[in-house]
Amino acid sequence: MPLNVVVGITGGIAAYKAVGVVRELVLAGHDVHVVPTAGALRFVGRPTLEAISRNPVHTDLYEGVAEVRHVAIGQAAELIVIAPATANTIAKLANGLADDLLGNTVLASTAPVVVAPAMHTEMWLNPATQANIATLAARGVTVVGPAVGQLTGADSGPGRMAEPETIVAAALAAARANGDLAGRRIVVSAGGTREPLDPVRFLGNRSSGKQGVAIAEAARARGAAVTLVAANLEIAAPAGCDIRQVSTALELRDAVRDAAEGADVVVMAAAVADYRPAAVSDAKIKKAPGDAGLTLELVRNPDVLAELGHAPHDGTLLVGFAAETEDDDDRLVQLGREKRAAKGADLIVVNRVGWHEGFAGDDNRAILVGSGGDVVTEVHGSKVSVAHGILDVVVSLLSSGSPAQPAAPSTTPNEESHPR
Repeated sequence: MPLNVVVGITGGIAAYKAVGVVRELVLAGHDVHVVPTAGALRFVGRPTLEAISRNPVHTDLYEGVAEVRHVAIGQAAELIVIAPATANTIAKLANGLADDLLGNTVLASTAPVVVAPAMHTEMWLNPATQANIATLAARGVTVVGPAVGQLTGADSGPGRMAEPETIVAAALAAARANGDLAGRRIVVSAGGTREPLDPVRFLGNRSSGKQGVAIAEAARARGAAVTLVAANLEIAAPAGCDIRQVSTALELRDAVRDAAEGADVVVMAAAVADYRPAAVSDAKIKKAPGDAGLTLELVRNPDVLAELGHAPHDGTLLVGFAAETEDDDDRLVQLGREKRAAKGADLIVVNRVGWHEGFAGDDNRAILVGSGGDVVTEVHGSKVSVAHGILDVVVSLLSSGSPAQPAAPSTTPNEESHPR
């Protein structure tokens, strides 16, 4: 669900990167209010921040006195992100100083606070700064970074502000650290299956597994016990999850069915091959002299999502994915509706893919279609943000206890390839 987020920006050269933080949060569907310090406005202008956040920008402690704005902003916040956080700001936060609107906002709030330090290496390593950071961490403030890299001028070292997508991912995880999935068991499939032709070749797809891994990590951060069925991931499997490595569609089917026993949620984000070779050669298939081509006989793989969806799954929320190349948004939604009904899923996540869209990238856009064919929400931004957006809906459905009933079986062909 959308959050009321305050982004505090302080006076450092990295303030230009804060625009990316604001943009990521807005694209993820959150209501973002920017509170810059006077120093921040020397680096980034108010019109830019208002245009990107889509909200007025307030800076003066003595504006809106009648509405008690200097505390109202903090009281309304569900998450506060300060990026960049200069050494001066970190010192003021650690000592509870509130001589500007940002300081008052933090003191008046009970929301999670995330700070992304940015300063020269010597300032970061100074014992005073380290002591202040330790104080904030002890109070539950999430500190993101700093990274090691190029700083202002010729300097390089620790002190560079973390990248916007890293900050946003950590911030959203902190906002959801109340454990809204605590006690839940969630199964996630991720990656792409590979169907062998011979010992050196296979039929595969372009899925990297990024979106499925992001869902697993987000669910774990929200307190769930996560089983990840990993099919040929191109990224590292996340820590803290029960990892079940698979390669083919049949292996994935067995692993998911086993893991789904008693699960609260099953998220089928993996790209599962629709077909496999009818026969697999024990030796490398070689070209014969004069051959004009090669003919392969393929047989259908089981439709894992449909098998789960049309089997009794009371108490288990089933989330499917549908990757489509359709350009028209209305048609994309309609395809999602058809797939949800065909598969018997409680929720379908639909996204557009193509030669240069969807696969292996760090961003995604998805439309979530619910039980009655209604569009529940649309989420876009980093894949971590999209993962949390999907889980927001999952949490809502679990809380209401009203997942959709499975649809009647359909003869719609198996189409389970989902780019992640």
